[in-house]
Amino acid sequence: MGYKNAICVLPDNLIAAIQQHIDGEYLYIPRKIENKKVWGELKNSRQLYAERNAAIFKDYKCGMTVEKLANKYYLSPKTVYKILSMMKNNK
Repeated sequence: MGYKNAICVLPDNLIAAIQQHIDGEYLYIPRKIENKKVWGELKNSRQLYAERNAAIFKDYKCGMTVEKLANKYYLSPKTVYKILSMMKNNK
């Protein structure tokens, strides 16, 4: 997400109205509902995490300890336990 200077994109009367409520501070304007993207849609993150989690579950089923999994995937043991629990519930 990039920031744009309001002076470059909004009419002066709208800027003046906004300044009555929030003068000189940052303001986030959310996307329209029909333009929203779901998490992971832009960079394929959802698919990459699903593949990683499946690999973690496979390694665990092959006997790898949670500590070794945490080190291998650069995660905390707590996160590995959460992933394993999620994968067990989805199977």
